[in-house]
Amino acid sequence: MVNEWLPVFIFMIIMSVVVFVILAGTAFIGPKRPNPVKLSPYECGVEPVGEPRTRFSIKFYMIAMLFIIFDLEVIFFYPWAVVFKRFLSGSSFILIEMLIFVGILLVGYVYAWKKGALEWQ
Repeated sequence: MVNEWLPVFIFMIIMSVVVFVILAGTAFIGPKRPNPVKLSPYECGVEPVGEPRTRFSIKFYMIAMLFIIFDLEVIFFYPWAVVFKRFLSGSSFILIEMLIFVGILLVGYVYAWKKGALEWQ
């Protein structure tokens, strides 16, 4: 059994040595002359003005959370679509199951819509 895993262990040791050499090399070879310009945050070529920690509107977080929730739910459609034709020949249970899932998804969407989570005002 050790013979089967020997190449994996050798590979892990070699990769660990390579990572250590690269990290140590950059620490020893890299320039070490800090100044205020190098220590300031870089903002895509724009001069940093004001406090870097500004607050975002809660609407951004609401849209992000809704996207994550509905995106994860839509991911469940893919395995269903892959096996749909195979299971549909026996019974329509898989179709009814997905219609219930879509119904729950739509109820969540309508709830978010009615609560005003999708309005940008």
